[in-house]
Amino acid sequence: MFNAVAEASRRDLLDALGTGEATVGGLVDRLGLSQPQVSKHLGVLRAVGLVLVRVDGRHRWYRVNGPALKPVHDWVRTFERTWNARLDRLDDVLAELQAQEEAP
Repeated sequence: MFNAVAEASRRDLLDALGTGEATVGGLVDRLGLSQPQVSKHLGVLRAVGLVLVRVDGRHRWYRVNGPALKPVHDWVRTFERTWNARLDRLDDVLAELQAQEEAP
């Protein structure tokens, strides 16, 4: 799963799908990728369970499998805490520097 989302085009596909559904043709139009590229990347995302497909006649509608993204979300969230703590410290340092500049 992590290898699948490491590829920028696959992340773009997930973004393009958002919370809705789209066909390969719709994704080709939105992303400017070729049909074989979109199909290949969707195949990888389907293989790891990040994308689900619904068949409606001759059309295949793709959508994000949100619950399958939870491990990625949980892993990134551990870094979010670190980034927020570092940004808070940076705010403190900047406030100290501004206070020193304003002091006579």
